[in-house]
Amino acid sequence: MKIVIIGAGVAGLSIGWRLQQAGASVTVLERVQPGRGATWASAGMIAATAELGEAHTAETRFAAYSATLWPDFAHEIEEASGVDIGFRRDGTLIVARREAEASQMRVRASETLQFVSADEARRLEPLLAPDICGALLEPNEAQVDNRALGPALAIAFHRAGGVIQTNEPVVRFEIENGRVVAARTPFHLHHADAFVLAAGAWSARLEGLPPAATPPIIPVKGEMIALQPARETLPSHMIWGNDVYMLSRRGRLMVGATVAREGYDTATTEAAARWLFERAASLLPAAREWDVAEHWAGLRPGSPDDLPLIGASALQGLFIASGQFRNGILFAPAIAEAMKTILLDETVSDLVRPFDARRFGA
Repeated sequence: MKIVIIGAGVAGLSIGWRLQQAGASVTVLERVQPGRGATWASAGMIAATAELGEAHTAETRFAAYSATLWPDFAHEIEEASGVDIGFRRDGTLIVARREAEASQMRVRASETLQFVSADEARRLEPLLAPDICGALLEPNEAQVDNRALGPALAIAFHRAGGVIQTNEPVVRFEIENGRVVAARTPFHLHHADAFVLAAGAWSARLEGLPPAATPPIIPVKGEMIALQPARETLPSHMIWGNDVYMLSRRGRLMVGATVAREGYDTATTEAAARWLFERAASLLPAAREWDVAEHWAGLRPGSPDDLPLIGASALQGLFIASGQFRNGILFAPAIAEAMKTILLDETVSDLVRPFDARRFGA
């Protein structure tokens, strides 16, 4: 089976790799470079509980399942590519700033999500502010170096026999008799048996699709900063609280992230950097003396209900893997597994069914 995937982010590359491993012939078309979009701009967290809570929803079940796949997925990527992608189980501290928050956390506590006192939280992370009221500890949540992940997946996919065409944007789909038959770029017309649209925030920007098959994806801008410590030792856990998250990587503290639905603007703003800095410094007072070493922005793929679109579109031969919003890296191994099954076995699992790409109609 010949398959063309549009987009070489974490989703497109993971799907392509799994399909190529299963015997398909896969070409990935990427408008710039592999992993340089939302994958590069993200934080690389694999933190289902911190991100989504414990509610029993289709999204939390899917996230929890995907998180269980990540240790083996990371090891396989490293074995196939020879690249260290920095997968670490750092654990998460969700910090309460007010007693009301702490009271709610005590109710949320469970066997896997432990409530710790303010003193215990500061023992775990000495840089935490003296006025915190407690925290929830999830010791199994993980992170991956997202800026290493994209290139590593590209290498793994290529070594499996896949083809990546970089700097080759798809501009339109060609349709015959109600079926997608080709993807047109400025350079070539790529024919295939099936096409997977995994172009992130740009998934709705391609021409040639009827309204019913165009995924309702919008860009959701997120800005982050990285702080360079003066002398202090960086936190060993991922820390959530005060409307931000923080994690240590490559000797810096990553702080994120804003959420803005403002079209395709990726310009950074002083207001966002200041907001992130103040939120982080109120949790870690020592950070007030740290320099802002980097400030960047990326575009996440959002959907009308902020849930992913996975599976067949309303147009024969076209499949969608987009709309992951803030969870593209977390969802990656589960989406890759699901798309392989949908395309090659023509089956959809109950875990994936709620994210049917046709649920919004025209």
